[in-house]
Amino acid sequence: MNAADALALPPGLNRVLRGHAAVLSVNAGSSSLKFGVYAEHGPAVWSGEFQGLEPGGQPRLCVGGHDALPLPAREGLGRFELALALLVETLGQAGIRLKGVAHRIVHGGQRFVEPCLLDEATLAALAELNPLAPLHQPHNLAGVRALQKALPDLPQVGCFDTAFHAGMPAVEHRLPVDRGLWDQGVQRYGFHGLSYQFVLRELQRRTPRAGGRVLMAHLGNGASLCAARDGHSVATTMGFSALDGLMMGTRSGSVDPGVLLHLWRQGQTVDEVETLLYKRSGLKGVSGLSADMRTLRASDAPAAREAIELFTYRLLREAGALLAVLGGVDMIAFTGGIGEHDAQLREDLLTRLTWLGTRPDAAANHDAKGDRVAPIHAAGSPVEVWVVPTDEGRVAARATFALLRQQGLA
Repeated sequence: MNAADALALPPGLNRVLRGHAAVLSVNAGSSSLKFGVYAEHGPAVWSGEFQGLEPGGQPRLCVGGHDALPLPAREGLGRFELALALLVETLGQAGIRLKGVAHRIVHGGQRFVEPCLLDEATLAALAELNPLAPLHQPHNLAGVRALQKALPDLPQVGCFDTAFHAGMPAVEHRLPVDRGLWDQGVQRYGFHGLSYQFVLRELQRRTPRAGGRVLMAHLGNGASLCAARDGHSVATTMGFSALDGLMMGTRSGSVDPGVLLHLWRQGQTVDEVETLLYKRSGLKGVSGLSADMRTLRASDAPAAREAIELFTYRLLREAGALLAVLGGVDMIAFTGGIGEHDAQLREDLLTRLTWLGTRPDAAANHDAKGDRVAPIHAAGSPVEVWVVPTDEGRVAARATFALLRQQGLA
């Protein structure tokens, strides 16, 4: 099978969308473009991911459970433009009636706490936040501009990962630094908000415990924890930037600021330290092998085991802080690539939290593969534990439908 065949929309999609508008939800990164087509209600009816879009990369497509397939080159088109051209052509050939494009944007700052239409003034304001999320924000905004060019007649809507945490208590937003910095936007924001919003909504549909004290763990290449009470975020581990909190795939998480002063006094530049913290730390930095937890699990190297143990310990340590803020917990939920698929990590964490009353079901935990929402606690457990496959695109698509109706564009 070639990429063109794999990109063909599944049989019956036109019947699913006949008479209904759809939204294209995208998440543009430095080397990938995740996409999903959503009707107003329900999961994506078609989704996939273009990979290898970085300079020098091999563009390829993952869709419909197929292995990654290389994209045919086109003269005059860069890698990202090639992916967009194939996507837009496929949607056009299928006659899909798109009403708008939903963009996941990592940082909304103090100003953008609700989904909004994206115009030049908005994009300029969002670009000022690039230094706060250098691995994500510039690429998110580049994706917006590329979609504006590819689909100029469609409204583009920004949905912000920071927005879910905007209502946290003021004491959670504040940083213990000169108060004059607050006016410059130096505060704790929190991230992974679209994921947490999805997880909480899915749990609220299934159990009344989700309306109480909930600890959510989004664990992947980026990782964070969120404490929610009464359906609202009250504390989270990421702060001013997406670098704070937990150890991650290549990011350090929280580090004593004195380490940074030490490195600068040694002569390292700001750019060198930024590269160290964002790209040469975390699982990759400690193991010296990989940022991929699956690779580390399969390795016999002592450094791989050390990286896994440190990741687990930092997770436990940060969880303890949020549990104290909540004053206990009614439910724990795992999501993200590691959270959904690594049963051993879940077991190791829950075993260390038995003092809370967690009673995991070993068989249910082993069987939870991230393909469905699954409870993994034993019957009668004082604390419910769930695995919830996240769908940030679905949250963004819903928000886009709502905003377009509000603006009279639906």
